[in-house]
Amino acid sequence: MAASPIASRRLISRSGSLPDRLFRSTTGILAVGVTVLIVAIGVMLAVNSWEAFSRFGLGFITSTTWDPVAEIYGALPYILGTLISSAIALVIAAPIGVLTAIFLAELAPRRVSVPLTFLIELLAAIPSVVFGLWGVFVLSPLLGSTIEPFLIRTLGWIPIFAGPSYGIGLFSAGIILAIMILPTIVAISREVISSVPRSQREAMAALGATRWEVVRRAVLPFARSGIIGAIILGLGRALGETMAVTMVIGNAQKIPTRLFDQAQTIASKIATTFNEASIGLQTSSLIALGFILLVITIALNVVARLLVRRVTIGATPG
Repeated sequence: MAASPIASRRLISRSGSLPDRLFRSTTGILAVGVTVLIVAIGVMLAVNSWEAFSRFGLGFITSTTWDPVAEIYGALPYILGTLISSAIALVIAAPIGVLTAIFLAELAPRRVSVPLTFLIELLAAIPSVVFGLWGVFVLSPLLGSTIEPFLIRTLGWIPIFAGPSYGIGLFSAGIILAIMILPTIVAISREVISSVPRSQREAMAALGATRWEVVRRAVLPFARSGIIGAIILGLGRALGETMAVTMVIGNAQKIPTRLFDQAQTIASKIATTFNEASIGLQTSSLIALGFILLVITIALNVVARLLVRRVTIGATPG
């Protein structure tokens, strides 16, 4: 006698319950493991940097002096160098990346978009030290001889554009970082824009909208949260980039006041100093820099998540 449909469904449910539970448990363990790993890294950094924070307190964050001889350490120049260089990169890469993604997803024919997408994503596979070498031998001489002098002559009345041109400094580091984070912004933004339902576009086109109006009013509002997420992921890479920035930023231990000043980031300071650091307060201070960088990265990601959530809720009709 054939089994009833209800009995068949129960049999399938029982036979599939063990694999389902196993899959759910495995993925849950892995998710918890990632969280535990991040917490463990934070705890390790906090414990090993305790000597520096207990010695200097909040003065470690606000101080501008880094003197191993006098055992005085301050992180402010490196914090500002990290934030400013990443901000320059974001200002350059975000509009270029989003506009490129719109072109690839909405305007370019397939015979153009496919090879261009491959070439842009190929940038992500280039090692950072190669970007650094290109920055030292090609970009920095170009900036120092042409672009920076032109900006100084044209916008020198603005304080951040005043002063001499070195070719090596914040501006050069920002451009290198912009090139490095561009593939992330373009790739994710393109995928998000491509996932917008075709009905969105067809509805706007049926109302007589132009191609640009379809993109602006139907595509971008739907993909806005994903685009913001792509930009924030690019910012996360810019904050932690080490070798390329170390090679072109100048590594000057001072607070930058101009766009063309030489400076140093947290990552470049750790990379250039850690091997020579003496065990004790100096090593603890360098680890404290790493802890500060971790806090900055997490804080920016939390702010980005809140922003994406707010934008998504604000874009929800009704």
